[in-house]
Amino acid sequence: MDLGAKEHNELRQGEAYQPFNNDPNQYKKHFYIESYGCAMNFADSEVVAAILHDQGFGATKDLSKADLILLNTCSIREKAEQTIRKRLTEFRKFKVQKSGLLVGVLGCMAERLKSKLLEEEKLVDMVVGPDAYRSLPILIEEAETGQKAVNVLLSRDETYADIAPIRLDSNSVSAFVSIMRGCNNMCSFCVVPFTRGRERSRDAHSIVAESVDLFEKGYKEITLLGQNVDSYYWIDETNDHAITFAELLEKIALISPQLRVRFSTSHPKDITDEVLYTIAKYSNICNYIHLPVQSGNNRILQLMNRTYSREWYKAKVDRIREIIPDCGISTDIITGFCTETEEDHQDTVEIMKYSRYDYAYMYFYSERPGTLASKRFEDDVPEEEKKRRLTEIVDVQYQLSLKSNQNDVGKTFRILVDGESKKDTGFWKGRNDQNKVAVFEKKDHGIKVGDYVDVKINECTKGTLLGEFVKF
Repeated sequence: MDLGAKEHNELRQGEAYQPFNNDPNQYKKHFYIESYGCAMNFADSEVVAAILHDQGFGATKDLSKADLILLNTCSIREKAEQTIRKRLTEFRKFKVQKSGLLVGVLGCMAERLKSKLLEEEKLVDMVVGPDAYRSLPILIEEAETGQKAVNVLLSRDETYADIAPIRLDSNSVSAFVSIMRGCNNMCSFCVVPFTRGRERSRDAHSIVAESVDLFEKGYKEITLLGQNVDSYYWIDETNDHAITFAELLEKIALISPQLRVRFSTSHPKDITDEVLYTIAKYSNICNYIHLPVQSGNNRILQLMNRTYSREWYKAKVDRIREIIPDCGISTDIITGFCTETEEDHQDTVEIMKYSRYDYAYMYFYSERPGTLASKRFEDDVPEEEKKRRLTEIVDVQYQLSLKSNQNDVGKTFRILVDGESKKDTGFWKGRNDQNKVAVFEKKDHGIKVGDYVDVKINECTKGTLLGEFVKF
């Protein structure tokens, strides 16, 4: 590995997780960071914060106070890249105003567009890939001398297992815990295997230790993160035992019944009965699964290299509802993929109705350079048609979400209070076991952020359950 950082990028298996001592007096410089894209990017930003903190940098939300500006980027969709380019252009005025200010791009876009960002557009001083964050101190030193600093090499073993993330913008109730990095699924539309590398699982001991530390600090909910959490597989060399995702889930659930456990994301081909039965067994593992379908048509699924059929996917949904009857299910959907016909699109509409999703993340296809689809297929569906189909599935999901929430009216749910309602500070908000947002009037019940409360649902919208406090 270049930049003399090879020793920094070797996974130290079994090394103890060390909680970080957050001492504001040691700050000599400040960094400002913006994160875009998936939850993994936000979790990575917290790792970056810890690395910088160790070098005497403190986080700031005030751009004018920053000595270092970082954008943690996403390459999944073209719109995300356009947003980031716009922000980088805006940062130029800060560089003019403040001598020595450095601007860096981190993450997936950094890996994919390194030369363009550094040379052609001259927008940044540093480009750092997802597996190279340990080399940040060296890269900052290089950039301070006027050199363009870059490290985008991918690693086969980096998981940042020994780094205690610093929680940025935290509500001190919920936190992300990364359990693996990279992806081995070569979905033809996706850049992740090329920007984040091959799949590798983090030391289970460090995951449990980080989760225990969060709980002891007062956090009530953690979300285990990975591009495909169900393929988590780590061998404990002390006893030559392979730990699966189901076993890891159980270890986290056993920390305390007061610690809620969520996870994201599941690949339909990998989520097992063992995982489903583990969810059903422990009341503090939330009954919610994000299960991306992408398309409901077998031909399109094959072109996407999703490795399952619509019939197989439906059977998996049936199995989830059989083992966990009240499980919430959400999904990802792409409309207008290469060669998609109206009939193909209607198969997607049908599988949405069959699966009865509580929520969906829906997009029209955006070709990403370097993906298998960009090399093999023509992006031949007109954008106007892509948008029309997207509008249709959004309308279908609106009705599904509304119906799902209407079915909850009259029920009482255990809610973890995570803050005030954004629309009305006279109301608390939180999520139930199925990941639905619920709001209820504060009144004078002595409730505070981080409390578990029972809330009876009286009304709903398609996105929110509206209820009243029942009891702690």
